[in-house]
Amino acid sequence: MIKLIAIDMDGTLLNENKQISERTQHVLKAAKNQGIRIVLCTGRPLLGIKEFLNLLGLTDQGDYAITYNGGLVQHADTGNVISEKVLTRDQLLSIYELSQTLDVPMNFIDLHRVYCPPYPEGKPSMYSQIMKALPFTQTTMEHIPQSFKANKAIFCINQSLLDLAIEKIPKHYFESFTIMKSRPFLLEILNKEVDKGKGLQALGKFLGIAPEEMMTLGDEANDLAMIKYAGLGVAMGNAIEQLKNEAQFVTKTNREDGVAYAIEKFILD
Repeated sequence: MIKLIAIDMDGTLLNENKQISERTQHVLKAAKNQGIRIVLCTGRPLLGIKEFLNLLGLTDQGDYAITYNGGLVQHADTGNVISEKVLTRDQLLSIYELSQTLDVPMNFIDLHRVYCPPYPEGKPSMYSQIMKALPFTQTTMEHIPQSFKANKAIFCINQSLLDLAIEKIPKHYFESFTIMKSRPFLLEILNKEVDKGKGLQALGKFLGIAPEEMMTLGDEANDLAMIKYAGLGVAMGNAIEQLKNEAQFVTKTNREDGVAYAIEKFILD
């Protein structure tokens, strides 16, 4: 029996207008009323999903969120941390050197803000176009204190430039970090122990919920780990082919209320 439903946001829960349809709202609230835990599982920070948590009634005591692609597992009401995996200052320096070599902009993020070290000339970051929840702060890598920890680093630039850069990333970076796309123009670099599947594992251990009692829904490469981890992995109709191949079920697209359709099919019916 499914006890927990973990749902990606962009391209999954949210439609093309970055909204949750009334049908999907109704279905999620109905599932929660049946005692099923509804968990938003996203690359965004908690502040970046607050409006959606409030809309869905997911800020009660006993509600949880998985943010930063699994790097942070939190109580949705208080923000208190259950599990956290971070990047050290030395790791950030290494990633920044890589960004300079690849000629792409880098940002890094903690719980409170987005940091903007100098970008390559003529290659500004696009991250401010999609990140509205946290303030942006100019900095230099020399000013980062030794004790500093970041939740993730990102390269956010035109997709064609990003894809060319990804092809040039040395193998040892993939061995040292979790590197994944969460949008076509956004590459995320995280602690090696971070992915949405590991975030679910940490929350499941905390709650006493087994993988086979979980349902997950997603559309992009950063959702692959949680699709594989859960007993019932569902790919959106608009998902990448790799995700569809790994999923137990392919639902309708995010424009067609695919989340609601899958939950109605497997839970409410």
